[in-house]
Amino acid sequence: MAQRPTRRVFYGSLVHATSLRHIQACPRALIGVSDDGVIDWVLDDVDSASIQDAMISKGWQIEDVDFIELGFGQWIMPGFVDTHTHAPQYPNMGIGGQYELLDWLKNVTFPTEAKFEDVEYAKKAYTSVVQRVLDCGTTTCCYYATLHLQATRVLADICHAKGQRAFIGKCNMDRHASETYQESSPAQSLADTETIISYIGSLEDPLVQPILTPRFAIACCDDLLAGLGTIASQHPDMAIQTHISENPSEIAFTGELFPDCDTYAHVYDKFGLLREKTILAHGVHLKDDELDLIKSRNAGISHCPTSNFHLSSGIANVADMLDRGIKVGLGTDVSGGYSPSILTAIQHASIASKVLAFQASSPPDSSPSSFSQKQLPLSALLYLATLGGADLCGLSSVIGTITPGKQFDAILVDVTKGGVEGIWVEQEVGEELGVQNKARLLEMLEKFLFCGDSRNVRTVWVKGRVVGGAQKP
Repeated sequence: MAQRPTRRVFYGSLVHATSLRHIQACPRALIGVSDDGVIDWVLDDVDSASIQDAMISKGWQIEDVDFIELGFGQWIMPGFVDTHTHAPQYPNMGIGGQYELLDWLKNVTFPTEAKFEDVEYAKKAYTSVVQRVLDCGTTTCCYYATLHLQATRVLADICHAKGQRAFIGKCNMDRHASETYQESSPAQSLADTETIISYIGSLEDPLVQPILTPRFAIACCDDLLAGLGTIASQHPDMAIQTHISENPSEIAFTGELFPDCDTYAHVYDKFGLLREKTILAHGVHLKDDELDLIKSRNAGISHCPTSNFHLSSGIANVADMLDRGIKVGLGTDVSGGYSPSILTAIQHASIASKVLAFQASSPPDSSPSSFSQKQLPLSALLYLATLGGADLCGLSSVIGTITPGKQFDAILVDVTKGGVEGIWVEQEVGEELGVQNKARLLEMLEKFLFCGDSRNVRTVWVKGRVVGGAQKP
């Protein structure tokens, strides 16, 4: 059970990406978090001798708060946002890499997901999954569940109990799955979808929200997609998640099933499922007119580079998407992706951008505002993992940066712990307890993003509540 929030003040280093091009690194920040989990104020350059005066200027007394002073090699940063993962696929994580998408679904994934008909199995699996995701520093997660109504309720209950910010979707899939693992009819699928929407609403937990989840166009007949479009119209603020243009065989099959639609993206648009807060996973092979349509609908892409590499799907041109102004976040896509950590997605997003850059047939745009045909900078990688993901989920005014008025979804990172070879950062002669300059702090951030793991994520908070981390109570 997540701990109840308390009034806290943090003193030490703060790092967050405020845009694709800018990381704010504050070596001597003072952060006040109210007992309702909202960031009350942030001061970005406070001398240690001035802490008490600074707090008094905000009307706070040091004896009335839980005061946390960070040490050398530690900092506060926003929690990660995973915009695409499959909670029931964690049991088959790391296997099936010999397949491409459609064969992988048939031979590995659908048999695993079918096991979640057993509610006790679902409770055991999902309890482990959610805690592991939290301990990796992921404070917000978009989960695909299975087609099973009861198991999806279990996932929502566990996220609610553990205090994770989560979008929970019961998969809709009434065809082209397997004889033993697909829904009996569009009517049943839609009825169960409405039931899970009502159930999650009954939890009265703003952290846990329902999300419409047509698995992908192949798995949903026209009547089912039309019915989901109707549900979407009745819930205009509800998020939607699905897959798009992951694999050439998938794209070709989609074209055969929907011959009246010009492209894959037009299938979702036809049924009213392409709109703001529509999260389209992958987008590896999107055409120009699809990108234009996605931008016009204010939808966005969940970039899942680990899965795209592991299942031989290709490389999504994220730089081009960013230049077009399309919203992009990162997804682990377990178990196509073999790691639950957004750190792995960051590392592979960097590699993907470099591969596209050195394969480019023409020189990159010299404009400093352009990302195309260039490797993604550190600022963009951090942005995609935090504020970019929050924006994709419609939460950029709530989380994604450590900013007054936002909720304290954050992690405490420590790069002096963890036993990860190559990440240890030793205190140099003359350095005091805190990090002394922004350059040193950014160097440590880069080491964490490329060499770190969950052992360096010491504490995880969601809306001010301790919910995970290697040093959780």
